[in-house]
Amino acid sequence: MAPGTPHNDDLPDASFPVSIKGVLFVDRQVVLLKTERGQWDLPGGPLEPGEDPMDCLVREIAEELGIDVSVAQILDCWLHDIPSEREVLIVTYGCVYDGDGIIALRSDVREAGLFPLDALDGLPMPEDYRTSIRRCHLLQRFKS
Repeated sequence: MAPGTPHNDDLPDASFPVSIKGVLFVDRQVVLLKTERGQWDLPGGPLEPGEDPMDCLVREIAEELGIDVSVAQILDCWLHDIPSEREVLIVTYGCVYDGDGIIALRSDVREAGLFPLDALDGLPMPEDYRTSIRRCHLLQRFKS
């Protein structure tokens, strides 16, 4: 090892949780969930050890909203710093739902809402989520 090269014990802990989130449009409105911190969030949740990210997202959305989705394309990835907690790696995917538009809240979801794109700027939510939502909308528009 070269002089001055830090040992693994000297390096900061670079491990952090991974959260897989889905951008899902129902009737041209994005599905958002309200967090306990009062912010709006994308559906999804923590990646479990050995789990495929897309399988995680399908599972999480079924648990939270009671619907089956297919996962389209990866949209974004970034480190999100949750105040008074720790950093979380967020990975967003576009999702497709071919159902009847009815979603049923399940699990620990407190509140869900459907929002048009022009309402996003007025909602308390991380800016990176707005970016993923708009990117997904553009990608889906060009596929139509």
